Amino acid sequence: MIDKAIKSLEFPKILERLARSTSFSASRELALALTPSWDEAAVIHLQCQTAEARRLLEVKSDLSVGGAVDVRPLVRRAALDGVLEPRELLDIAATLAASRQVKNSITKLGLPLPCLGEIASGITVLTTLEARIAECINDRAEVRDSASPLLRRLREDAKQAHEHLLEKLNDIVNSRQGHLLLQEPTIRLRDGRYVLPLKADCKGQMKGIVHDVSASGATLFVEPLATVELNNNWRRILAEEEREAQRILRSLSRQVGRYERALQVNVDCLAEIDLILAKARFGNSYEGILPTIQQRPSLWSTDQPEEGRLDFLLRLVHARHPLLTGDVVPLDLEMGERFFILVITGPNTGGKTVALKTTGLLALMTQAGLMIPADEGSQLPVFDGIYADIGDEQSIEQSLSTFGSHMRNITQLLTEADHRSLVLLDEIGAGTDPTEGSALARALLSHLMRRGIPTIATTHYGAVKVWANETPAVENASVEFDTETLAPTYRLAIGLPGRSNAMAIASRLGLERSIVEEAWQMLSPTEQQMEGLLTRIQAERDEVLARGELLAAERRAVALLQEQLQERLGHFEQERTQVVESARLAVLEEIRDLRERVASLEVQAAVPVTPQEAPAITREVQRVDAEIQKAAKRISSVPAAPPTKEKELHVGDIVWLPSLNESGRLLSGPDVRGEVEVQLNAFKVRLKSAQVRPADPRHHPRPEPPAPRHDVSFVPRALVLPRHELDLRGRRADEVFAELDRYLNDAYLAGYPTVRIIHGKGTGTLRQIVRQILAEHALVNSFDTADPRDGGEGVTIAMLAG
Repeated sequence: MIDKAIKSLEFPKILERLARSTSFSASRELALALTPSWDEAAVIHLQCQTAEARRLLEVKSDLSVGGAVDVRPLVRRAALDGVLEPRELLDIAATLAASRQVKNSITKLGLPLPCLGEIASGITVLTTLEARIAECINDRAEVRDSASPLLRRLREDAKQAHEHLLEKLNDIVNSRQGHLLLQEPTIRLRDGRYVLPLKADCKGQMKGIVHDVSASGATLFVEPLATVELNNNWRRILAEEEREAQRILRSLSRQVGRYERALQVNVDCLAEIDLILAKARFGNSYEGILPTIQQRPSLWSTDQPEEGRLDFLLRLVHARHPLLTGDVVPLDLEMGERFFILVITGPNTGGKTVALKTTGLLALMTQAGLMIPADEGSQLPVFDGIYADIGDEQSIEQSLSTFGSHMRNITQLLTEADHRSLVLLDEIGAGTDPTEGSALARALLSHLMRRGIPTIATTHYGAVKVWANETPAVENASVEFDTETLAPTYRLAIGLPGRSNAMAIASRLGLERSIVEEAWQMLSPTEQQMEGLLTRIQAERDEVLARGELLAAERRAVALLQEQLQERLGHFEQERTQVVESARLAVLEEIRDLRERVASLEVQAAVPVTPQEAPAITREVQRVDAEIQKAAKRISSVPAAPPTKEKELHVGDIVWLPSLNESGRLLSGPDVRGEVEVQLNAFKVRLKSAQVRPADPRHHPRPEPPAPRHDVSFVPRALVLPRHELDLRGRRADEVFAELDRYLNDAYLAGYPTVRIIHGKGTGTLRQIVRQILAEHALVNSFDTADPRDGGEGVTIAMLAG
C-alpha cells in the first residue's frame, strides 16, 4: 500500500526532475531509486545532508562532480586482467580528478559540514595513478610518445620509414614510366599497404603485387616490387609500435585493477555526494525550504496512543504542489494540536484532491531529504508509513477507481496503518448509494479516530460534515468557491465546512428561478438552516479577512513611513553635526588669530617703549584678552554634537585605543571617575572610557587622526605661554595621553614650531607610547630623536603643524 501511495502521490515524477539535477549516471540511478525513509533519525540525517549541501553551494556555487564517470564496470574489467582503451583510461583519470576536487572542497573550505565530510572521508585520493594516466594518454585518447622511451624511438623510426616509402613511390609516380603506365599520379592505400593505380592494359609492364582491382576493372592497384621491402619494414615498425602501446595500456590497466576497491568506493561516494548536491539544486529551483522535523517520542514510543492525546504537529505554510505550474494558490494547513482527522469538503475541481496530494507528497519529499516548496515555519512529523486511496477525477493522474477497488484499498491500508502513519482518503464512501456511502464514510473515519490514526479525507456528504463538527479530534475544512464567477478560489479554510453551491451555480447558469426555489423547498428544514448558517459564516469570515488585509496594508504603510522618518532624522542629525563642528572650528580659528596678536604684543612689550606708548600697548593687550574670553564663551555655548551610539563594552572584550594605535583587553568597567582599565601588552593603563572603542575582532583599522581639541579648557589665557619642553618622566602610562595632548594644543596655539618632549630612556616603554601619540596627533607634522648632546634617546623633538 505504501508503494501504491508513492505512485498515486506522483513521487516518481519528483524523482525524474531530481535526476535532471545530477551530474553523472551513478548519481542519476540513485536519484531515480530514492525512497522516503520511515526512521526519524535517518530523516533528520537526510535533512542535515541537504542543509549542508545548500550551505556549500552558497559558498561555492560552481561545485559539482562534473567529469566523473561511472567507471565501476571498467575497474572490474581491469581487475580481471582486461586491457582498457585510452578513452576508458581518460574516464578513470577524470573520475579520480573529480574525487580529489570534491574531497578538497568539502574538507578544506572551513565550513561545518559533518554529514558531507563523513562521506568525503571515504574518498581515496590517488594522485599517482591520476598523474601516470595523464603522462601516458593525451586529451585525444592517444598514447603519448613520452609514455616510454621505446615507444618514442619506434614512432620516430616509423616516421622515417614512412617518409622513405613515400619518397620512393613518388619517384615512380613522377618517372616517365609512371606517366605512361599509371591511371593517375596518386598513391593509394589498400589493406594497410601503399599501392599505385596501374592501367589494366599495362599489366605486366610494372613488376609488383596486385592488391585490388577497381569496380570497372580498368585499374589495378599494384604494390611495386621496388617498394615491397620498404612497405614491409614500415609495417613491421608499426606492429612493434602497437605492441608497445598495448603493453603500456596493459600496465596502466593493471594499476587501475590494483585499486579496484578504492575506485569502487570513490564512485559510490561521488554518486552519494552528487545526489545530495542535486537535492539542494533541485530545491533551490523552486525556492524550497527545509521544514522543521517535529519529533514525537512521547506519543510514538508506545504501540498505542493515549486516548485523546494530540501532541504531534503537521503545519504547511504557503505550500505549493511542486508539479503544478502557473499561478498556483498556496496551501495553508495545520493539524495535530487540536485534531488529527481533517475532513475537506467543497465543489468538484475546487482543489480538495490537490490539497490532499500536496500534503502527502510534501511529507514524502521531507522524508526523502528533499526541500519542500513552502514558506519558513512549515513543520512535519516523521510518519512510519503514508497510505493513500485516491481516485483522481481531476486528470492529475487520469486514474478512475470503482467503489470495489476503493474498498479493497481501504481494507488493506487498515491492516497496515497505525497511529504513526498518515492516511489520505479521496472521496471517501463515493461510488455507491449516497445514504450507505455516507454512513460507511462516517464509520470508517470513526474507526480511524479510535485508533488514533492521522487522516485527511475529502467528501461531498453533508452528514459527514455534521459528524466532523460534533466529534472531538475531528475538524472540518473547505475549499472556497466564488459564486459570482462560478470559479473555485483553491483556498483551504480550516474550521469551516464546505457548501455544495449547487443552487447558486444553477441559478447563475440561468436555470429558472421557480425550479431553483422548488429544489430549495425540497431540502429539509435542518439542511436549509445549515446552508443559511454556512452562508452567514462565510460572509462574516470574508469580512474578517478583508479587514485583516486592510489592517496589514495599514501596518505596512506605517512601517514605511517610520522608515522614511528615521532616514530623514538621520540626515538632520548629520547636518546638525556638521553645523556644530563648523561653528567650533570657526571660533577656534578666531582664538588662534587672537593668540597670534597677543604674541605680537608680547614681543613689542619686550622692546623699550616711551611712557606715552606703554598705556596704548596695555590697552590693546586688555582688549585682545577680552576678545579671547568672549570667544571662549561662544565656543562653550556651541551645543555638543550628538554622541555616536557604539557597541556596549563588557569586561574581557578586545578594545581599540586610537591614541596609541593599539588593541588591548578591557579589565574593568568605568569607575566613578569614568575611567576604565585596559591590559596593553605587558602593562596596564587607565584611560577615560571615551578614549576606548570597540574593536573589530578581524582587524584593527588605522583610525583617523584625532581632530584638534576644541574644549574651552584648552584655550590659553592671554600672555600665559607654555614652556618649550614637557617632562613626562615618572608619569604612568594612563596619564601620558591627556597631559601630552593638552601640552601639544597649548604649544600649537602659542605658535611654537617645535617642542621638546622629555621621556627618559629606561625600558623604552614610555618613549614608545609618546611616539605613538605623536605619530597619530593632528597637530604634529613629524618628530625625531634629539641630538645626543640634547638628551639623545631620552628626548623626542616634535615639529608642529604650521
